Amino acid sequence: MTTRRTFLKGAAVLGLAPAIASAQSTAGKVVVIGGGFAGATAARTLKALAPRLDVTLVEPNPVYTSCPFSNSVLANLREISQQEFRYDGVKRAGVTVAETSATAVDATARTVTLADGNRLSYDRLVMSPGIDFNWGALPGYDEAAAQKMPHAWKAGAQTVLLRNQLQAMDDGGLVVMSAPANPYRCPPGPYERASLIAYWMKIWKPKSKLLLLDAKDAFSTQRLFQNGWAELYPGAIEWVPLSKGGKVTSVDPATLTFTTEFGSHKAAVANVIPPQRAGAIAGQAGVADRTGWCPVEPVAFESTLRPGIHVLGDAAIMGGMPKSAFSANAQAKVCAAAIVALLAGVKPQDPILINTCYSLLAADYGISVAGVYRPDKGQLTDVPGAGGVSALEAVGGLRGQEALYAASWFRTITAETFG
Repeated sequence: MTTRRTFLKGAAVLGLAPAIASAQSTAGKVVVIGGGFAGATAARTLKALAPRLDVTLVEPNPVYTSCPFSNSVLANLREISQQEFRYDGVKRAGVTVAETSATAVDATARTVTLADGNRLSYDRLVMSPGIDFNWGALPGYDEAAAQKMPHAWKAGAQTVLLRNQLQAMDDGGLVVMSAPANPYRCPPGPYERASLIAYWMKIWKPKSKLLLLDAKDAFSTQRLFQNGWAELYPGAIEWVPLSKGGKVTSVDPATLTFTTEFGSHKAAVANVIPPQRAGAIAGQAGVADRTGWCPVEPVAFESTLRPGIHVLGDAAIMGGMPKSAFSANAQAKVCAAAIVALLAGVKPQDPILINTCYSLLAADYGISVAGVYRPDKGQLTDVPGAGGVSALEAVGGLRGQEALYAASWFRTITAETFG
């Protein structure tokens, strides 16, 4: 459980401790929209740093279903129930949880209107609305099509649907996946998914293959993934990049067909990961720009379009920092400290943030990529010489160790956020 003492230890490393020295006496109202890894962490951290703050978390779902590790559900390594977390720990931390949706934000009046008719005023607003899909961006793919060609990019019912389709597939069937162009939630996610589906097929459907159609010519930790595929699943995964006809131009849910500029591919099981944007409330609040994402400054993550509103996690444009749960958690802590400083009339200090993305290629085979980021010219940029990826040549059971590290990270971050 996050406490003021434990956070202050971490803040000292980040150079934030002086900025929150007066936190104990800080008062005011902060509303947090969205109860994912960023929103729930921000709410808890705000109360830990400044107990006098009135913090309200607005989240309509009583149970949060985690996207990290949800690909393991497809491989029958986890049950969907193991991905579900309630907000009891957030409430015990002193945060008021409003189990309803935010329908409107008035940045001038500094109010949030809720679906239940109530209206909340705020001194500072934190928005963590996650992602929505650009349903019209891929011809043929809409919400109805997702029931035939699931995206499973918001964990829950879609994850179970895709798993059920895989289990019902005849041995020898072709699984076709499509990966979108950047940016999107969890850069290595499609490739981890392809790996774990192949892992499951190797055991239960050994005659089946997976075709991954990609709107990019390169992807995160590409060499590590491709080396792992050659080692674990030779001939079972075919990756088609943009330059070789990987970009999907339309889909037909009735026939489970993907069309590209180079031809078409009919699937036994179809997984479409569609183009994405910030959650809809971001557009209504005026914090999303023409790209559909939310530009922020890199110290307090305050919107460059609407003062007084901070945007965290997948919805925000964070320069070089990727859209991941680890990133969201780190941003939330820094943002909370900055808000406490701002409410106390203190200028927040420049932070240094860390991100690590773990990916599983099999139950006992993990890889990772890490980065360190700091503000530079209005964006978060990589610190030269920091970070890195797993060694290409693994010795001494390294891949198995990284799989254990990934599981440990997931237990830690979910306990800290929701426990």
